[in-house]
Amino acid sequence: MRRIRTAPRIPLLAAAALLALAVAPAPAAAHSAPGHSAPGHSAPAHGHGHGDGPEAPREFVALREVAPTIRQEIRYHTPHNFVGEPIDGYREPMCLVTKDTAQALAKAQRSLLKRGYTLKVYDCYRPQRAVDHFVRWAQDLDDEKMKAEFYPRVEKNRLFEDGYIAEKSGHSRGSTVDLTLAELPAAPTRPYVPGEPLTPCYAPKGERFPDNSVDTGTGFDCFDTLAHTDDPRVTGEQRANRHLLKTTLERQGFTNLPEEWWHFTHEPETFPDTYFDFPVERGSLSSHH
Repeated sequence: MRRIRTAPRIPLLAAAALLALAVAPAPAAAHSAPGHSAPGHSAPAHGHGHGDGPEAPREFVALREVAPTIRQEIRYHTPHNFVGEPIDGYREPMCLVTKDTAQALAKAQRSLLKRGYTLKVYDCYRPQRAVDHFVRWAQDLDDEKMKAEFYPRVEKNRLFEDGYIAEKSGHSRGSTVDLTLAELPAAPTRPYVPGEPLTPCYAPKGERFPDNSVDTGTGFDCFDTLAHTDDPRVTGEQRANRHLLKTTLERQGFTNLPEEWWHFTHEPETFPDTYFDFPVERGSLSSHH
């Protein structure tokens, strides 16, 4: 899910619109609460996007405009996440990141396409209001409707203590992404139907919620130690897939969060100390054009 380096009181640790084919720059279509963060400051408004929120700095871009073949399955715009409802601030199913991050992802994608794979992002920039939504949800101990899939072996009253939820996320700085690999050709993942039976995120791939990605041993946003990138229980093809994702991204300047195989930060970060709160929508970039 989300790991974050955040407020001193919180320990560090472990995190639907579908997009079209990799070759088609269609409208964009994912967990994480943590994002490897360090204490910093909130960003001031940079003008206004649809009249009701701060605007993104010019250093932010829509990933689809830089790397149109990268698949996008933005889970927090949908109810298929650990909260069980669309998350505040995700007004459109699209990936926004800093330009340096987008360009690095484009380079990684070109390398993977030659090998028959594509990147698929679940989450990119995350507004502070979304992190606040996670915190409110974590404080409501009676709401466990998604527990059976995303945190079946973790008690909800331990989510803060164990580092799965925190008050700040590195995703809010714009250089962190949650992503995986899919082997081409990859059919779209079917939409989640609220209320459908849930299966643990660490179950065998054929039993988990269907995903067109490669098998990495767990689903995305799995609050479980099995999601640790180098967990020794993950072997064979699953380990090879994690290794391919990690090494490909490391070559382009990304660093993996050890507690989440899907979580990567491009370094040096464009905004290492600033947590933004503009909404995820094209309007946040309106003044850039």
